Amino acid sequence: MKNKTINFILVLSLIAGIGLFSAGQAQETMKTDQQSTATTTTITPTLDNLRPLASYDPGGRRDPFKDLIGKGRVSGPASAEGGQLTIENATLVGIVKTQKSYVAIISGPQQMPYFLKVGDKLADGYIFDINSSQVIFRKTHDRGFPLMRPINVVKEINPEER
Repeated sequence: MKNKTINFILVLSLIAGIGLFSAGQAQETMKTDQQSTATTTTITPTLDNLRPLASYDPGGRRDPFKDLIGKGRVSGPASAEGGQLTIENATLVGIVKTQKSYVAIISGPQQMPYFLKVGDKLADGYIFDINSSQVIFRKTHDRGFPLMRPINVVKEINPEER
């Protein structure tokens, strides 16, 4: 009987000791948490450290938000993904009449259609004029070098395709 009471007292003291130990450890972790929160700094979001939400890589394609009917200005280069669209490798597919002007449908080296208007740039020139049966290109560069005098290149639609 004496052994049972000694065992009971030992178990109670062990449980009480574990409880006191865990309570002390909890207080220590609370102190370190309070210290760590006191030393943390907050980063204020600015334009420099914000991650962009969306991005767009044109990959040589035309800007989809540019005015398609605007006239009289030379826009950026139109190029195909595998190679640039030049006057030599441009194939005239068709011409469309809009309310104000004509739009040329041109196929590039990757068989990708381009809808070009007067003033649109190619790799070696730009579109000078479009009428109902032909497109006049003005070649300003040859193999990357500027020409002394621009050359007009005319591409026509076949009469049976008109």
